[in-house]
Amino acid sequence: MIAPAYSSFAQWHSKGRHASYLRTMKSPGAILDLLEVQRPAGDMSRPALPDIVLMEDLLGCSRVQGDLGGGRFDMTTAKGTLAVAAPNFATTVINDGSHRLRSLAFPVAQWQSVLEEAGDGRCSVDTTRMYGRVFESPTIRSALRNLWALCHDEGAPSRLLARAAGLEILAELCRLGGAPLTTAKGGLAPWAERRCLEFMRARLSKDISLDELAAEARLSPFHFARMFKQSVGVPPRVYLTRLRMEKACELLETTDLPVTEIAQEVGYSSNQVLARVFIKHRHMSPSDYRRAVRDPRGSVAPQ
Repeated sequence: MIAPAYSSFAQWHSKGRHASYLRTMKSPGAILDLLEVQRPAGDMSRPALPDIVLMEDLLGCSRVQGDLGGGRFDMTTAKGTLAVAAPNFATTVINDGSHRLRSLAFPVAQWQSVLEEAGDGRCSVDTTRMYGRVFESPTIRSALRNLWALCHDEGAPSRLLARAAGLEILAELCRLGGAPLTTAKGGLAPWAERRCLEFMRARLSKDISLDELAAEARLSPFHFARMFKQSVGVPPRVYLTRLRMEKACELLETTDLPVTEIAQEVGYSSNQVLARVFIKHRHMSPSDYRRAVRDPRGSVAPQ
């Protein structure tokens, strides 16, 4: 196989012929690439790239023709329609009108083994029946919307968020492709749960990955994510956010550290990111929280 001129879907949209159409891109360490593009009518074909690409049509298109790796198609699409382009396949796409797409690219090297595990060996990069299909999925649309919103609040998604969101979406693609998902066999063993929670508390300031947490429990990322939720009641990312908020509150209450330093202590890239997350969970800014707990008579009590 001839190596592609571009190493990824994200690179093609950054440096290739379609670069001028790129509106937004978030790329967390090549685990997932999130892009939004606004493209004119015409030929939007691209070379073969080593990514599985999930696309959501944000506007709908009067007519689109092409091949995404599953055979030729010629159709109209509605707002919210989804499609999956095959990796290592030179796609052809010709649109009659301008359109806007939100894309999620899965680098094959990062996700091949995960995809096979999610489908218990019956869904793989090479055999999935989803390539080239145009389909509806409220589950995937909701996952994309939540992922995009979290990226808006926190910047480029953490490794934990990227892997967890990718697992959720790939698992649903496997199911839609006819491969039954493997079932989680109960929750984590008590020792594994304790070890993972201690690991999270000890590394609040770090960009913890799902793979690192899974290794602490001696499980694969796919099974760990589902078993953690069974044991703890929420996904690892949600639990980590709770721990970070608890630690931020403790530092605001008991220290005079600037909010910028507190943000770094609990794993956020800036005081602005901490403020957005804090307001979402505590319904006030970090500075207002500090004033409220130190002078409750003159402030609204924290929630």
